[in-house]
Amino acid sequence: MSTTARRDGTPDDNQPPAVDRHKKAADYYVSQARPARHQHVDRKRGTGNSGAGEGVRLQKVLAQADVASRRMAERLIDEGRVEVDGKIITRQGVRVDPNTAVIRVDGSRVVVNEDMQYFVLNKPRGVQCTMSDDQGRPCVGDIVGERVSAGQRLFHVGRLDAATEGLLLLTNDGELANRLMHPSYNVTKTYMATVKGEADNKLIRELTDGIELDDGPAKADFAQIIDVWQGRSIIRVELHEGRKHIVRRMLKTAGFPVERLVRTKIHTVQLGEQTPGALRALNRAELASLYKAVGL
Repeated sequence: MSTTARRDGTPDDNQPPAVDRHKKAADYYVSQARPARHQHVDRKRGTGNSGAGEGVRLQKVLAQADVASRRMAERLIDEGRVEVDGKIITRQGVRVDPNTAVIRVDGSRVVVNEDMQYFVLNKPRGVQCTMSDDQGRPCVGDIVGERVSAGQRLFHVGRLDAATEGLLLLTNDGELANRLMHPSYNVTKTYMATVKGEADNKLIRELTDGIELDDGPAKADFAQIIDVWQGRSIIRVELHEGRKHIVRRMLKTAGFPVERLVRTKIHTVQLGEQTPGALRALNRAELASLYKAVGL
């Protein structure tokens, strides 16, 4: 996937060799994750081994996933920084099944199954959050239609109502999607709401203390006034609840009806400058962060 992440450290008992400045930059891998700790080290047999002659060599799998060059992947294995299905691998030549093996580098999971797809869509206003629409209205399925017709099975993680714009995750990874939507993992979503009325700190206190709705109390994890002008305000709201129209209902109950609502962030994945209707792949750091947030 995208850019490599920053390295936080290596095992104390096996420091890496000095950097050769004449080598290509692609030969070096840096990770933002911490080294795996308290793991069983299997020096004789490789976990995820599909049997003699079966599967794909671990260093090749890592290289194909753009984790590192094959040479650097071998170094990562030598240093005990690669984990397969819960066991640290330090022997070269271990073969794994990329479709089933759970592989981590420095404790951070990496996706090596090429069949898994992860995208960020900036859903435009007026687009239904469905893969098809019986009434012929514009829907998310229209935007990703070419990928679906090419055989990629994609579904959206959670929903945005038609009037709400912004960040929508699309994937075929059912386990990750289910966990991201489950309230027990407390995955935070961030919204920017343009509302009628000039907001003050009283609104912020109401949002963070909790507002009583018809289906129970709702509370923002964080709220902030971004701007106030000519009878309108922009409010940033962060919360982990996923009830229907919850942000709109909270603000309306507080006396500030929403004119425009944009979801800008899910956990650490940000919309940034992505234009409405644009689709991009998650980078490796973003995906690793989502996996970590839901315990995968």
